[in-house]
Parts: sequence; C-alpha cells; structure tokens
Amino acid sequence: MNIDFAKYPDGLVPAIIQDNQTQRVLMLGFMNEAALAKTMETGKVTFFSRAKNRLWTKGEESGNFLELRSITPDCDRDTLLVKVHPLGPVCHTGSDTCWNERNHPEDFLQYLEDVIRLRKESSDEKSYVRQLFKKGINKIAQKVGEEAVELVIEAKDNDPDKFLNEAADLLFHYLVLLNSKGYNLQSVKDILKQRHSS
Repeated sequence: MNIDFAKYPDGLVPAIIQDNQTQRVLMLGFMNEAALAKTMETGKVTFFSRAKNRLWTKGEESGNFLELRSITPDCDRDTLLVKVHPLGPVCHTGSDTCWNERNHPEDFLQYLEDVIRLRKESSDEKSYVRQLFKKGINKIAQKVGEEAVELVIEAKDNDPDKFLNEAADLLFHYLVLLNSKGYNLQSVKDILKQRHSS
C-alpha cells in the first residue's frame, strides 16, 4: 500500500475509523508507517498517539479493540479509511463513537449476534450465554432441538403469545449454535440468496 506519509511534516496521515457493519464513523486517529504496519500485522488498529508520543493500539487498556476489516487510501493517498469491527465502545467516555452517537446495527438480529459474541467472551460466570458455551456444542445443539420441539407443540395450539415466545427462544438458541460453529446469520442468508438466484 503506497501511502504518502511525507506529505505532512510529522509523517502522520489521518485514519478515519468506520464500522464495517453499520457504516457509522467511529473516530479519527493518526497513523505513521509503523502504526500502519502493526495494524496490518496484528489485525488490531494501532495509531501513533501524539499525546503519548508512541504507538498505541486502541483497546490495549480497555479491551475495546478495533478488529481490522479493510484499509483503503483516498485518491491522494494521504488519508486512510479503516473499516473495523469494534469490540465495545470506541470513545474514552464510554460512548459508541467519539461524537456520542449510538452504533448499533439497524437489524436487531445483527445486534443480538454481537451481544452473544460479547457474552461468550466475557468473564461473567452468571451469564446464561457464557454458561451455554462452557457446556459445549452438544449442549447447545440439544437446546436448539428442545426449543424446536416446544415450538412445534405450541404451533398445534391457538395461543399466539406462547407460540411467538417459543419461536423467539428457538431463534436465539439458533444464533448461539451458529456462533459456536464459527458462523453467523449472514452465512445462512448468503446460501439462501445463492439458492434464490439459481
């Protein structure tokens, strides 16, 4: 990637950080050649901090890393668009963005998948999701089967509330199962799109 780091006196170029999923701009940082190289090497966004006067990986203290998805230079090759998957709030104030905006996907199911991933990685032993993952794939698959049977039973009756609640339980546990296998709902959508177009 040929970036014009010499254009500015301090050798830094602006790096616009954008959520790859929601497309919302999260923050602005600065990178020098070393920060860009480390970002590419580790897959976690690293800046040159002017305040600290050193390389700084976002999340090195908070754990709210920015997982790299892509880096694209602008037309003058002196500004970077860095698309990421944020692991938590981006701003030091605790806000999702440095402009105090919420950064949740418009699609609630995508948001729910993020919550499942965060609970899986959390250390909260009281978390139902974390407990499920600790029990392993067999227990998760068994839970999906149980919820599917309960949905079928409720489908034969005329109680919309119970039917919809069982449908929600099945969908939630299905998302957990997908995550446990390393997939997400988009993986399934892609297959359905392929089938529809063929």
